Amino acid sequence: MTIRCTTLSRPTMIIIRMKKYIPNSITLVNLFCGCCAIVFIFLDYFLVGCLFILIGAIADFMDGMVARLLKVSSPLGKELDSLADMVSFGVVPGLILFKLLLLTNQQTVEIYAINNIIWALPAFLIPIFSGLRLAKFNLDERQTEDFIGLNTPANTIFIVGLLLTVHLNSFGWREYILNPYFLYPVIVILSYLLISELRIFGFKFKGLQWKGNEIRFIFLGIAILQLFLLKESALSTVIITYIVLAIIHNQMFTSRFKKNT
Repeated sequence: MTIRCTTLSRPTMIIIRMKKYIPNSITLVNLFCGCCAIVFIFLDYFLVGCLFILIGAIADFMDGMVARLLKVSSPLGKELDSLADMVSFGVVPGLILFKLLLLTNQQTVEIYAINNIIWALPAFLIPIFSGLRLAKFNLDERQTEDFIGLNTPANTIFIVGLLLTVHLNSFGWREYILNPYFLYPVIVILSYLLISELRIFGFKFKGLQWKGNEIRFIFLGIAILQLFLLKESALSTVIITYIVLAIIHNQMFTSRFKKNT
């Protein structure tokens, strides 16, 4: 009786050992893009900065999916993902609002005058509350399908929409956005939403049937219509719609629960 020992080739063994590093490498792409976005936005290359935010968002979406496909999820990957998100979807949106607040004083002799900088510093409440939100997310076991509070990528999409609308002066809205009476309340509201207990539906469809996915199909239809009509400005209006639908959905769920009890 002959016993055959089959051994994997060296390249195959290397691939098996390396696959656990693939998701974390994708996460690091997100972190790299966040750093690049900071540089370009600070230097007023807003479109390039937004491009890096987009690539970072794609990487943020891909790393978890790849980890699940390869079955190599790990606590390290979870922590690394939050650290990368803190830069790409915490510091970056804070910097964008900082720049927008500086632009509200663009008629002054020196836009980087100390007084202008001090009045723009409240923009960095966004990174502070984003950090709190990400820390809560790692500890909160309720957030498997839905979110509790506004997630940081959605928050960043809203703020990027403001930046693009100002930069391209879409529909002549630039002067309305570059107003501290608009931007300061936006900062406060977004900071609150990041750590609120508002349950916001996730984007994972439960199959393709209407039942169970009603709110997601409605949101998707409205979002596509807004993107067609408003173009880059729709990035902000889509997130407003997302929040409003979440509030309505919560109210309907609460009413049904009370009736059933």
